[in-house]
Amino acid sequence: MKKISLIMLVLVLACGMLFAGGKKEAAASGTKTITFWHLDTTDEQQAAWRQIADNFEASHPGVKIEITCLENEAFKQKVATVVQSGNPPDIFRSWGGGVMVEQADAGMLRTINDYVTTGNISQIGKGAMGVYAFDGKQYGAPYSLGTVGIWYNKTVFADCGLTPDDFSTWSKFLKSCDVLKAKGYAPVALGEKETWTGFYWWTYLAQRLGGEPDFLAAYNGTGAFNTGSYLKAMEMLKDFVDTKPFQDGFMATTQAEQEALVADRVCAMTLMGQWAPSTGRDNATKGYNDEWGYMSFPEVEGGAGLLSDTQGGGDGYVIGKNAPDEAIEFLKSFYEPENYKIICSKLNACPVVPGYEDIIDPVMKDVVAAVKAAGYYQLYYDQFLPAAVGEDIKAACEAIYAGTKTPKEAVDMIQASWEANR
Repeated sequence: MKKISLIMLVLVLACGMLFAGGKKEAAASGTKTITFWHLDTTDEQQAAWRQIADNFEASHPGVKIEITCLENEAFKQKVATVVQSGNPPDIFRSWGGGVMVEQADAGMLRTINDYVTTGNISQIGKGAMGVYAFDGKQYGAPYSLGTVGIWYNKTVFADCGLTPDDFSTWSKFLKSCDVLKAKGYAPVALGEKETWTGFYWWTYLAQRLGGEPDFLAAYNGTGAFNTGSYLKAMEMLKDFVDTKPFQDGFMATTQAEQEALVADRVCAMTLMGQWAPSTGRDNATKGYNDEWGYMSFPEVEGGAGLLSDTQGGGDGYVIGKNAPDEAIEFLKSFYEPENYKIICSKLNACPVVPGYEDIIDPVMKDVVAAVKAAGYYQLYYDQFLPAAVGEDIKAACEAIYAGTKTPKEAVDMIQASWEANR
């Protein structure tokens, strides 16, 4: 056994000698590398994170932040792969909720309770921090907390003689979509090539119909995701799809293109999170940058849910199981004024610490107000529920858009996944 160990040691040392000179020099100088994964892909966003990393490196000699940037879906897939392999990044993007809990249960995350009671990070509210905690253990923190809602083009609405009040109930929403189509606009932009973009329509209709009690009943087993308000919501979604409210080719459209269609006045509105204006501006071909407006998802007449009830989540980061203390310090540095100003102004964040309201995009103030007013705030279903269930929700809703499943078949698929993975 000792002989084998000695041979292995020799092999390891031999392999180490094959590394590039730069790596040998880094090891010799004691440089500590922190792996940091994010999914903010535009040039401005990548430059923002690089600046934040540079700021940290400047104040922490001997520490290097190695950044990996991936597109949303590629990011989720690669994180799942490295977590399964037992080698998560030191600090990586997370939306909290059930997916994070699964990672923690697998022993892939490091708890940071002892580190978040001091510094600017301690100013984050208990509710916001709770999205990144479970069973008394803190695994990360949000840098932004927003909501999914209807983002619309003000010029398009004005051209059609419409205001947000014309979309405040589902029946008014449908009638107003007809007005938009009559004027030559596609009412709603949808990028269903990335399936997560479309499931919000089902979850919001269900929220407006059944409110929090129906969600808790389905979650706790006294109800189900394939009966009552959930089945009715899928039927309503199918009826909505049948009215052809989306742009041509929506099944092959990406999320970035989805937002760009609103910015370019091709489509009137889209259902998306707080990142919609910045994504639209970055990808628009015409670039009408000041025409974004925000409104809540319409109320459904007779439903138990309120217009103020909302869905959303935090954009934040968690710490990998093998991360050094410096990775946690890097996370804490996000909330230092020089960095948090960058996060609010360049990454379109909805502030989670006080004092930055005046530097954010004016339309983001509507998002901040919506979060504050929400009596029922629901974390995105694909993050709150187990990862496998989230994927099946997206697949079931995609089948409705593609016309390959009935509403009952779609919700039965979701309920079966929930029973198998809860």
